[in-house]
Amino acid sequence: MVILGIETSCDETAAAVVEDGKRILSNVVSSQIELHRQFGGIVPEVASRSHVEKIIPIIKQALIEAKMKLEDLDGIAVTFGPGLLGSLLVGLTVAKGISYGLRVPLIGINHLEAHLYANFLSYPHLRPPFVGLVISGGHTELIFLSGKGNYQVLGATRDDAVGEAFDKVAKILNLGYPGGPIIERVAREGRPHSIPLPSIRFKEDTFDFSFSGIKTAVLYYVMDLEKEGASIPTADLAASFQAKVAEVLAERVFRAASLKKVKKIVLGGGVSSNLFLRSFIQKEKPKDLKIFFPPPSLCTDNAAMIAACAYPKIREGLISSPSLDVQPNLSF
Repeated sequence: MVILGIETSCDETAAAVVEDGKRILSNVVSSQIELHRQFGGIVPEVASRSHVEKIIPIIKQALIEAKMKLEDLDGIAVTFGPGLLGSLLVGLTVAKGISYGLRVPLIGINHLEAHLYANFLSYPHLRPPFVGLVISGGHTELIFLSGKGNYQVLGATRDDAVGEAFDKVAKILNLGYPGGPIIERVAREGRPHSIPLPSIRFKEDTFDFSFSGIKTAVLYYVMDLEKEGASIPTADLAASFQAKVAEVLAERVFRAASLKKVKKIVLGGGVSSNLFLRSFIQKEKPKDLKIFFPPPSLCTDNAAMIAACAYPKIREGLISSPSLDVQPNLSF
């Protein structure tokens, strides 16, 4: 079964062709980072216009690289949420047109679910149950997956998503955009834990996250030094912030695995490509836990994970209606 995946939830225009849910025949991604860098963040209108310009050429390129024609496709998978309204509409509109024209099934895919499914492309023998952690610019979700398609949300962020916090701290430190890769690079020259930053604790027992306090602590630290006319220890601040975030994520996910009595933890989303975070979680994990990360190319938004996620749904007959609409605030 050959499925075309389409992903336009945010600022990447992506298309991929995947066979039987596990063999990637092509995976084409066009990034808009340079478009948005001048604004210091993603501008929704700019993002949607870029998708309109790029979506058809990207799909054509994906088909060429897969050595396929439209007529060879058995299904069309597309992200319908969560994400930016205008961006999602571009992908869904094109997917509906192709599905209607070819008379093949249309499958709407939850972007968050797909981030976890990226691991099934890398580890075909991976099976639930496991605890999943989706960490990206817009999402921080802790999930228990008891079986494929059976999700329980254990925790989520109450303010900034982890990737959003990276962007904001990078802005405070005048490092540029996007913040995640820049902070990771700058932090290599710094000393983790050299600058004390707070751990956010809630009064109630919860798996929820909060990163705004850590970000604000960095801001006040910088403001105090500027008032004194002192130099900013940028590398140490970046390293300390990154280490504190890693601590918070690791504590929550290890505790969730213990509660659910599972031995596998699966990560997904752009922030899961952070090498320091990967190393920290591997180093700190209990000995009986196995950690799964997708390769970096499948951590950031891509369409291969969308097509892979669609495969079992088609086999189970979970086909979307032609009236499928986008859901920008979709959750698990």
